[in-house]
Amino acid sequence: QVQLVESGGGLVQAGGSLKLSCAASRNLFSISYMGWYRQAPGKERELVARIGAGGDRYYADSVKGRFTISRDTAKNTVYLQMNSLKPEDTALYYCNAALYRTTSNWSDYWGQGTQVTVSA
Repeated sequence: QVQLVESGGGLVQAGGSLKLSCAASRNLFSISYMGWYRQAPGKERELVARIGAGGDRYYADSVKGRFTISRDTAKNTVYLQMNSLKPEDTALYYCNAALYRTTSNWSDYWGQGTQVTVSA
């Protein structure tokens, strides 16, 4: 199992920046993927960015060039640096840990969510 604790959300004006943090309860190298998802009101939860145990990164098209996912393995913490924020980035952001046993068998663990609000 994995416990995740998020921090760093808040209110920012369009064009501003925020940095989210997610502290995991176990070694990041033992977690297949650490990711950030977001869910806006009335919309489905979507993957924003993800980093694999080997360091490979994925970004949704909507955030490429603006968001950066990184990690500090000594602190078992993953970060999401969000720059050039837009009102459409407003959402509840969730940290996710995915533990794969096989390609079709995995477990997902979620943080409690942190609100990001971008004003126009």
